[in-house]
Amino acid sequence: MLLRELRDVLDDAGLRGSFLVRDLRSGAEIGFETDTPWPLASLVKVPLAVATLTRVHRGELDGATALEVQPGRVTTPGPTGLSRFRHPARIALDDLLYLSTSISDNTASDALFALTPPAEVTRIVRELGVEGIVVRHLIAELADTPAERFGAADVHLAHSLAIGAGTAGRGHRIPQLDVTRANTGSARACADLLQGLWTPSKIAAEVADRVRELLRHHVFRQRLAPDFSSDATVWAGKTGTLLTLRHEAGVVEHADGGLFAVVALTESRVPAAHQSAAEAAMAHVARRLRDHLRAG
Repeated sequence: MLLRELRDVLDDAGLRGSFLVRDLRSGAEIGFETDTPWPLASLVKVPLAVATLTRVHRGELDGATALEVQPGRVTTPGPTGLSRFRHPARIALDDLLYLSTSISDNTASDALFALTPPAEVTRIVRELGVEGIVVRHLIAELADTPAERFGAADVHLAHSLAIGAGTAGRGHRIPQLDVTRANTGSARACADLLQGLWTPSKIAAEVADRVRELLRHHVFRQRLAPDFSSDATVWAGKTGTLLTLRHEAGVVEHADGGLFAVVALTESRVPAAHQSAAEAAMAHVARRLRDHLRAG
């Protein structure tokens, strides 16, 4: 009954999606469509951070190494950090991790991918015990969508194209939304990665500590964070947004010791870039699932 009600809440907001909430202490979980693969959009920056820091931990990379990064020179709304720089910059690898994960800077992410290519990120994450996440391409490819071909006043047309171009088998004419070509993962795979970061796992403790810190400082907090932030809780998460996709995955840490992974992967059928009602519906559904699990 609860799951049907929450699906209706999403539907009323123009959304469909996969949700999973897991108690990281007990292993109990609740959700729906938990094993459905989704294009990850910027959520892929979390496994990228894990793989990069794992290589630093192993001595294959040095976090203090300064890299020359070319400017993104992006002028369209959305991208952050180096993606909007006009001139080259020298930045330490460890600082690129902050820009990529906490600021969601696409140019910083691709500088990290130049050191650890997509296939290697997939291999390392699997080696660390997380199945179901496949990294296939650079972040720059996320910026090559119909949205960049329209002016701000016509961006709804890009969303209309994205809404109408999917197939029954989760393929898509837009490659970044096609699960056979995009960076992909399921709600369960994302929760597994979060569990590996917050509880003892094959991920080295110092790697997990650093990624948790980066996620606690994520600057985009308009989606799930409002329903999971208070004086008695800390929200650590990462958003992912691309055309019709609106995602977030994170962990809510309670002062009483409660620890819950929360993953929301959604797509919208509303042709609009800004959808505050959809953001609120996602947070409401995630909070209800967490409350139900916490109540026992």
